[in-house]
Amino acid sequence: MSNKKRVYSFGNKVAEGNGKMKELLGGKGANLAEMNLIGIPVPPGFTITTEVCTEFYDHGKEATVASMDAEVRAAMKKMEQTMGMEFGSNTNPLLVSVRSGARVSMPGMMDTILNLGLNDQAVEGIAKKSGNDRFAWDSYRRFVQMYGDVVLGMKPESKEDHDPFEEIIDHLKEEKGIKNDTDFTVDDLKLLVQKFKAAVKEKTGKEFPTDPWEQLAGAVCAVFESWMNPRACLYRQMHKYPAEWGTAVNVQAMVFGNMGNGSATGVAFTRDASTGENIFNGEYLINAQGEDVVAGIRTPQEVTLEGSRRWAALQGVSEDERASKYPSLEETMPTAYAELFAIQNHLETYFKDMQDIEFTIQDGKLWMLQTRSGKRTGAAMVRMAVEMCKEGLIDEPTAVLRVEPAKLDELLHPVFDKKAIGLAKVLGKGLPASPGAATGQIVFFADDAHEWAEKGHKVILVRVETSPEDLKGMNAAEGILTARGGMTSHAAVVARGMGKCCVSGVGALEINYKTRTMTIGGKEYKEGDWISLNGSTGEVYDGKVATEAAELSGDFGELMAMAAKYAKMKVRTNADTPKDAAVAFAFGAEGIGLCRTEHMFFEGDRINAVREMILADDEAGRRVALDKLLPIQREDFEGIFEAMNGYPVTVRLLDPPLHEFVPHFEKEQTELGKLLGKSVEIIKAKIENLIEVNPMLGHRGCRLGNTYPEITEMQTRAIIEAALNVTAKGVPVNIEIMVPLVGNHKEFKYQKNVIDTTAEQVFAERKKRIDYMVGTMIEVPRAAVTANEIAEFAEFFSFGTNDLTQMTLGFSRDDIAKFLPIYLEKGILKVDPFQTLDVKGVGQLLREGVFKGRSTRPELKCGICGEHGGDPASVEFCHYAGLNYVSCSPFRVPIARLAAAHAAIKQAGK
Repeated sequence: MSNKKRVYSFGNKVAEGNGKMKELLGGKGANLAEMNLIGIPVPPGFTITTEVCTEFYDHGKEATVASMDAEVRAAMKKMEQTMGMEFGSNTNPLLVSVRSGARVSMPGMMDTILNLGLNDQAVEGIAKKSGNDRFAWDSYRRFVQMYGDVVLGMKPESKEDHDPFEEIIDHLKEEKGIKNDTDFTVDDLKLLVQKFKAAVKEKTGKEFPTDPWEQLAGAVCAVFESWMNPRACLYRQMHKYPAEWGTAVNVQAMVFGNMGNGSATGVAFTRDASTGENIFNGEYLINAQGEDVVAGIRTPQEVTLEGSRRWAALQGVSEDERASKYPSLEETMPTAYAELFAIQNHLETYFKDMQDIEFTIQDGKLWMLQTRSGKRTGAAMVRMAVEMCKEGLIDEPTAVLRVEPAKLDELLHPVFDKKAIGLAKVLGKGLPASPGAATGQIVFFADDAHEWAEKGHKVILVRVETSPEDLKGMNAAEGILTARGGMTSHAAVVARGMGKCCVSGVGALEINYKTRTMTIGGKEYKEGDWISLNGSTGEVYDGKVATEAAELSGDFGELMAMAAKYAKMKVRTNADTPKDAAVAFAFGAEGIGLCRTEHMFFEGDRINAVREMILADDEAGRRVALDKLLPIQREDFEGIFEAMNGYPVTVRLLDPPLHEFVPHFEKEQTELGKLLGKSVEIIKAKIENLIEVNPMLGHRGCRLGNTYPEITEMQTRAIIEAALNVTAKGVPVNIEIMVPLVGNHKEFKYQKNVIDTTAEQVFAERKKRIDYMVGTMIEVPRAAVTANEIAEFAEFFSFGTNDLTQMTLGFSRDDIAKFLPIYLEKGILKVDPFQTLDVKGVGQLLREGVFKGRSTRPELKCGICGEHGGDPASVEFCHYAGLNYVSCSPFRVPIARLAAAHAAIKQAGK
């Protein structure tokens, strides 16, 4: 191992690191260092770098611990001097927390250990020094339980398995006739510690470790190991974070929020993480440690008076009852609150972003444990960016970059229909933890939620509270409902990060996991019953509730206007109907990059004319059927051209193999035979003749047009006649005719000749001309590497990256699901190549196609029309590859527009 620095100390307003060192120190470690440098009261500590995490997996536990031992001991000595305490002392013990800290926030995905350094002697020292026996033994009880779970493997693998520690607690509660942990006496807590240690010995065969340095080494390694636990791996996969980043480990002096009623702990946000409102908010608990707030074990109270009053109004609690039973921190600890308020304002102004902060008040003294840019919903993200820009906190390019393109997806999906919601029966009310609307079937366990969703069910995951182990089910669910927890509980924070609807802390909700039932609003619901959640109000409704399209806020429009200032690449849409075109146009699409003519054939009785054409005995028979399709296609094109009002429309000629249009069941074949006046035997024989071993590489695309040019003639005539009809109404038209699946320039040349000849015939008949372009879809690797030849005849290229990915990687998008999860898990692939462009393979073909095409035709227009056109990472690559536009589905248009602006701003060096 190298001699590089592995440990960075901070404390007493000095630090060896700073806020710019997130890759090395992780987000938490870098911000702890920066807070020290700007004078924020932070408990001292040190950060073990992310590089050590890499060493841990490369060289193993023993070598890693040995390599950093001297630096850790030196850093611990600095902590001891700052705190005036000694790690390992029995009379004046310094206790520490050990926490993870990746370069990006991964809430609850990795492990934490608090109160480390306690043993049978140190606990007596803590009790004597604090004068609070209960606090000392409660801290010891917590430490043994947490260390046993995280480091010694006592935590059950499944939620349905029994937790040995919780069983011991429940048994003692039952024996003592008490309900809450806070009711345990000091003797009860001592007994719990004894029983916990016995349980550890029984399961592991070893005594609970008493040496603080042994405890520390075990905790640090456990945090490193948690980087690769299933929930952390899944979270990284969902957010596309590389496994090689690793996590840092932060070791920090403990401060205690559970030393009595003069102590507290909490989590707060400098702005509302759900709505984006510029209001300080958060939750706290008196006489508690940090995990109590986020775990949802106790329902916390509001930090601010305004927040407390809003909460009470939402819950139907009177002001008198609120003030007496649920006072805010602002009321109970006004001095500490005033300092907290000033610090949160300082942190937001300094970091120029909404901050998620953790704090502890120990005997009236405020300590800041963490600050980070807070996770937020898509709506909040947009509002904050726009408002911070108006406030002068950030400039326009920063505001655009501040909004993650993928998060806009949350703003564009339906909400509850106003009329339907007025008729819905409200069963109960909780906290509006993450906005949106969700309707689904009740499921109580995360694995079940995932399985149900895989089978096509819409589910609502219902839990007493969620934990990181529930991540897979939360991701699969339409919404999340919890009986306990507040706005900063695990369910709330993770749901907001996912953009999932979540209602938390529904006190009236009773859940029975054994019978898989829940009771709310005086009614029992079984697994599979339907309920609906309103994450914007916190209401839970009986049954299904209809939805409607979301209304976009003025902030959204302002953000899109900002993005338009900086984007260099245009965004079009993939649309096959006037309705889709109109939706995309409203979202700011600047044309249609892919209009799939075959999709028009499946509506109403049109399919029968298509089948008549396919099953015709000769060209004459095909032309009879095509004459029936001509007016239908022409009418559809007229609607699309009118909707786009002069923006370019790329019409792809017929692409799929013909067998996709014919019936494959005998009943339908018999009906078709009657319609066409042919026997079912003849119909069957013709259909069997169409079947191909590998239809994706078979008789489709330009091969159809070259085999049956009359198909290309009909489609060309429909396009040109529609364009002439629309221009006659005074509506401008800009059409591009695209030939699919070209791999040889001669294929394209033949098709272009048919198109041009047919267009000239229409012009002669109508005595009027219009401009049009003819180009091709680059989806065959050979087309990309011979693009210079094709560009002699083609006026534009549109890269069909769906098929180009299939042919380049040799992956079938229909079958990749059989091995993709394994490839992602093993790191063979980092992302699904059908969702995010494979830049090293497919991307290089795309770049070569653009370069070679423009070497022949410098003004060649190039775009992309595969599914990658709506993926932010792929859009950014397309910008650097020099494309003129990307095209995507209508509801992804805003995402692509914002991603295009991101790429341009980054290239400009913002």
